[in-house]
Amino acid sequence: MSGPARLDTSVAHNARVWNYWIGGKDNYEVDRGVGEHVAGMFPLIREVARADRWFLGQAVRHLAGERGVRQFLDIGTGLPTADNTHEIAQRVAPDARVVYVDNDPIVLAHARTLLTGTAEGVTDYIDADVHDPAAILERASGTLDFTRPVAVMMLGILNFVLDVEAARDIVRRVMADVPSGSFLVLTHPTHDSEVGGEGQIPAMKFWNENAKPPITARSGAEIAAFFDGLELLEPGLVSCSRWRGEADLLAVVPQYGAVAVKP
Repeated sequence: MSGPARLDTSVAHNARVWNYWIGGKDNYEVDRGVGEHVAGMFPLIREVARADRWFLGQAVRHLAGERGVRQFLDIGTGLPTADNTHEIAQRVAPDARVVYVDNDPIVLAHARTLLTGTAEGVTDYIDADVHDPAAILERASGTLDFTRPVAVMMLGILNFVLDVEAARDIVRRVMADVPSGSFLVLTHPTHDSEVGGEGQIPAMKFWNENAKPPITARSGAEIAAFFDGLELLEPGLVSCSRWRGEADLLAVVPQYGAVAVKP
């Protein structure tokens, strides 16, 4: 694979805009401008960002605490903030091993933050593209033991794989290489009207014309198909703000989330 792309601050980029929406400081004027415009078109976007981050914590705590998972492969890491995957997992299980995957140059620049874990556990970062699952698995195998269960984290990443069959193939290839008892943890934006998804379609169109990478929303049925062959944990595929949480803790958002186990 080629090396990481040069950092481009002339065009808004997802990792930095997302960082802005959740109150981070690793963003530029162009990111803040696009972020504000999108939020003006779709005010719920900040709630989506918060809910997605909340879901991450819920899922990792459940898997590390109640399911005994000790290995996490976090694909599409994004910029580090408070309570990253390794911090949550190693708080529950200090010996947890976490591998982060991203190919955004600004994320790479901050990767050292992601490598500060417990003495008992391991954290690693690999520069790789979600479109190349073979490279991800090969590099991650230096840290993770693929004969033991792994939680594969794909939060808000498959929406940047515009072709749905290509996205499904990525999931199939990754999950085929992890053993029985492994988990898929996934969030994805939706245009389903029952969770208010139709409201973000114009904002996504603006995004695709003014920022990168391009994004797509999918129906609940299309997102559910990513879990084919796996067994969904309760409560199934739901707005990520409703996954094992208090009903009124966060707003219902058009971002589905689910966790499933490989039989």
